[in-house]
Amino acid sequence: MNPFANLNERTVLTALRQVIDPEIGCNIVDLGLIYDVAITGTKVTVQMTLTTPGCPMSERLAQGAQWALLGIAGVEEAAVEIVWDPPWQPAMMTAAGRAAAGMR
Repeated sequence: MNPFANLNERTVLTALRQVIDPEIGCNIVDLGLIYDVAITGTKVTVQMTLTTPGCPMSERLAQGAQWALLGIAGVEEAAVEIVWDPPWQPAMMTAAGRAAAGMR
């Protein structure tokens, strides 16, 4: 059986849903913070942003994302890149994210 058969964007996003922004109480995927997922062999690179440039949880969220990625079967290396373009806005949230954050 191919150990990488389940290594795809869906698996990556599922793992990243374990990372919760403690200030908002919602996971980083439904908040719309994940901009890009790249899988190259056993390495996963994620580009993500934060709700604000001065986010006090930036290191914690990036480290949580990296740990979540490394917990996926077949992933041997994980990189999390923080980007600011495009700037995050509430419209990037999923319906589940808006509900978790108490927005309609």
